[in-house]
Amino acid sequence: MKRNTDVEATIVGKFVVMEPLLDERARRLWAAAESVAIGYGGDALVSAATGLARETIRNGRRELAQGVEATGRIRRPGAGRPDIEETQPGVTEALDLLVEPLTRGDPMSPLRWTCKSRAKLAAALTADGWRVSSTTVGHLLHALGYRLQALRKTQEGTSHPDRNAQFEHINAAAATFLQRQQPVISVDTKKKELVGAFKTAGREWQPTGTPEPVRVHDFPGDAIGKAIPYGVYDMARNEAWVSVGRDHDTPAFAVASIRQWWMMMGRAAYPQATDLLITADAGGSNGYRSRTWKQEVQRLADDLRLVIHVSHFPPGTSKWNKIEHRLFCHITENWRGRPLRTFETVVDLIGHTRTAAGLRVKAKLDKRRYPTGRVVTRAEMRDLALHPHVFHGDWNYELRPRPS
Repeated sequence: MKRNTDVEATIVGKFVVMEPLLDERARRLWAAAESVAIGYGGDALVSAATGLARETIRNGRRELAQGVEATGRIRRPGAGRPDIEETQPGVTEALDLLVEPLTRGDPMSPLRWTCKSRAKLAAALTADGWRVSSTTVGHLLHALGYRLQALRKTQEGTSHPDRNAQFEHINAAAATFLQRQQPVISVDTKKKELVGAFKTAGREWQPTGTPEPVRVHDFPGDAIGKAIPYGVYDMARNEAWVSVGRDHDTPAFAVASIRQWWMMMGRAAYPQATDLLITADAGGSNGYRSRTWKQEVQRLADDLRLVIHVSHFPPGTSKWNKIEHRLFCHITENWRGRPLRTFETVVDLIGHTRTAAGLRVKAKLDKRRYPTGRVVTRAEMRDLALHPHVFHGDWNYELRPRPS
């Protein structure tokens, strides 16, 4: 697709330079020569780039095949199809009036709530008494300056005024912890996956003509269950732990995953640790507003005898969380084109994720139940050893071990 786009752009560049110097016959023969040079699909590419009809280009190719002779004649007098504006004056303005309200979002336009394809625009013009084809509509739209456009994601919405300051705070805190050789982890829940014979994105090498069969529809009722991968990424060591849950994504499950990371990987890597820094998203099971999250982190601090510092990314900025592009993207790449038929398949594929940069991943299935609906009272919150930081204490705080 990119090659075709480059070729079309090259032809457009040539045509812009050559068109003023070419008469009708020379233009037809030049376009035909470009089409022959391209080969298969050349007529379509040259037509899209120059606006010449494909039949015109095919006529030029037939002339080239029969041999071209020098002649001063272009066509017989009066030959050729007249311009549509000559036979139907005002059709261009009628089309512009039909399309323009759509570009301005006019709710009263008859085509406002339908796909404004060339065929439907041609049908609307025909209903008004004009005689046009969809191909002609395409040429007229190009002449009016319209092009097919896709939606572009550029509007991020309102951002918090302290967004950049929070990024700088997190970076500074992580740098300080790493310099002191204290653990820094990035945590989050990966997208939940249906477990069963369902299609996953991507393609995998298979013998020709033997794709692995999976279900046509992704109905949850046909699934064995839903896998909930919660990841813990160690920034200093480029290694990660993933607990694959099968119940609910709750704060208790999130903190249980962090506890598993410490027991299986963190404790041996940081035997002298006194503090732990956790960077997390603003929402979800590890959200900054969740009382249950704070209570579970407090219990973890009590059990591990570590001062646990937590910094949350501002709302709407989860893609800057390190775990997203250091771990989760590689997990998705590793299981591309493979159906996640069982929970063991999910765990094995996650555990065998590796990168050229040396990423190591361990994974384990968590079969425990994590009920939802837990309520933490204000009295229980007052019992926590919660110490908000001076800068944005709602996003940055620490939980210290309470006396045994």
